[in-house]
Amino acid sequence: MLSKMSNLSNSVRFKKILLAQMLAFTVFAGSAVGAHAGTSPADPAKVIQTAFEAADDGFDMVRTQNFYSGWVSEVIYETLLTYDYLARPAKLVPETVEAIPEISEDGKTYTFHLKKGIYFSPDPVFKGARRELTAADYIYTFMRVMDPQTRSPHANFVAGKIVGLDDLAEQARKTGHFNYDASIAGLQAPDRYTLKVTLNAKDYNFLNVVAYTAFGAVAREAVTAYGQQSGQHPVGTGPYMLEKYVPRSKIILVANPEYRGYTWDFKPSADAIDKQIIKDMQGKKMPQVGRVEISIIEENQSRWLAFQGKQVDFDKVPETAAPTLLDGDKLKPEFTEQGVQLQRVVDAGITYTVLNMRDPTIGGYSNDKIALRRAIVMSYNNKEEANLLRNGQALTLEMLIPPGVGGYDPKYRSSIGYNPVLANKLLDHFGYKRGVDGYRNMPDGSPLLLKYTSNQGSISQEQSELWKRGLDLIGIRTKFIVSNFADNLKAATSCELMMWGAAWNADYPEAENFLQLLYGPNSGHGNHGCYQSPAFDALYVKAMALPLGPERDKVYEQMNRQFEADTAWSLNTTRIRNWLVRPWVKGFKKHPILHAEWQYIDVEKH
Repeated sequence: MLSKMSNLSNSVRFKKILLAQMLAFTVFAGSAVGAHAGTSPADPAKVIQTAFEAADDGFDMVRTQNFYSGWVSEVIYETLLTYDYLARPAKLVPETVEAIPEISEDGKTYTFHLKKGIYFSPDPVFKGARRELTAADYIYTFMRVMDPQTRSPHANFVAGKIVGLDDLAEQARKTGHFNYDASIAGLQAPDRYTLKVTLNAKDYNFLNVVAYTAFGAVAREAVTAYGQQSGQHPVGTGPYMLEKYVPRSKIILVANPEYRGYTWDFKPSADAIDKQIIKDMQGKKMPQVGRVEISIIEENQSRWLAFQGKQVDFDKVPETAAPTLLDGDKLKPEFTEQGVQLQRVVDAGITYTVLNMRDPTIGGYSNDKIALRRAIVMSYNNKEEANLLRNGQALTLEMLIPPGVGGYDPKYRSSIGYNPVLANKLLDHFGYKRGVDGYRNMPDGSPLLLKYTSNQGSISQEQSELWKRGLDLIGIRTKFIVSNFADNLKAATSCELMMWGAAWNADYPEAENFLQLLYGPNSGHGNHGCYQSPAFDALYVKAMALPLGPERDKVYEQMNRQFEADTAWSLNTTRIRNWLVRPWVKGFKKHPILHAEWQYIDVEKH
């Protein structure tokens, strides 16, 4: 991600480092903003207060796949395409381009025409000048994802796909320098506002890929100036910009004065709430909200108390609080009387437990190691997690693909279920004998100890207790480790955690986005268990060559079966989210792919 320019003098380097240090954790919206008239219609007096249940990892999306980083980055950076706010199922629409791109007859070349007059948020790196978005900014953004020095977890989104880009990355691996000034056939800008992307082969999800936040345009001069601190100094063309950042505590966004704005004019879907949303929002100049204040509150009870105290305008209800406020799938009268609205949404996502295939204890592909992992998975009661730990606010998963995502089959049933009796027989058969203390040893007689890492907050403690009960039933001793989500994600990216309770929400609404988490070449880039199966990988390649539809879905089913045969994860649940919205918030509707709604909603002053 960081590309050092070898021709910079030491004095220039020093000035840039000094600039970054001076700006760290300060307001960007100072005198530089005043130099521009701006076009954003946002009202500074309209403030949204919200909370995240876990910490972000900075806002340089090329470097992180942190869910909460992506949530904020959606409103700072802009992608070529985005999703219609109301449409269900999710529908792609232009964001910084005039229209959906022209596609060549062979399906390999995409031509995007950028809108003119889109500007980056004011920043000292632009020295008081307005900085217009151009096609070259997207070329630079694509290149950054593939720069070996950035170690981007999203490189797999474009690796092997764009003509010439992999060759440039390979050259950089050999020389230690990525040539951002190189011209490659697959990324061309015939003029200032035209971007042509040429692929090696058809990619039926490519338009979904370019709508993903990691491909939101960045300015090369900003990344060069801030370097490793780019995540704390994000500069984009989106509706908001970072005003204040206290890591793992507070994020404050303010309206980007350079943002061009738009008129709210979304069409209704079949959802019942759309009629009221359109009544409240139609024709408004957007964004209306001028300030977004985000608190990091990892403890469920504290976050729930903040909502009850009207310190949070909308939030998803902690599952532990569901009995307090829900009567079945309806709000209890004490909340409806306050004007609180409820939106119940089944996540386009999965929860699962990573099993590290490189770990000397549980990793490997021999029958005894597969049997150990299979027994571990069979000891965990997913129904109890869904019904008791999550208070019925979850569905047990049968396959890697969640409901609402292309490739999901509601009739599919997993070959692995909760069965501690069978798990014990499996362990006995493969020589995992119990010691005098009742706990099992490895077949060679050495101690068998699992290490399960969980995240702070949420229901992680209860999940650990559920894991312990199940593993005790099959005689496996386990050490439970608690750490924060951001640190766990970093360790998992290097495949350092033996077992880790994780979740994945769709980056785009097609099964590839989930199955790529198990694709061998993605080890260390989303494949947090470093699962490498020639059979699974061959099926993945086969699926990617097929058009979206029934034939491709059949291959997805085979991939699910191979995943089960190797028992690469413990697949757990998909969550039902209960979003509570205060009456002064207008236009709120939770999207299955987009996470940030601040640029689509309004708030009445109260």
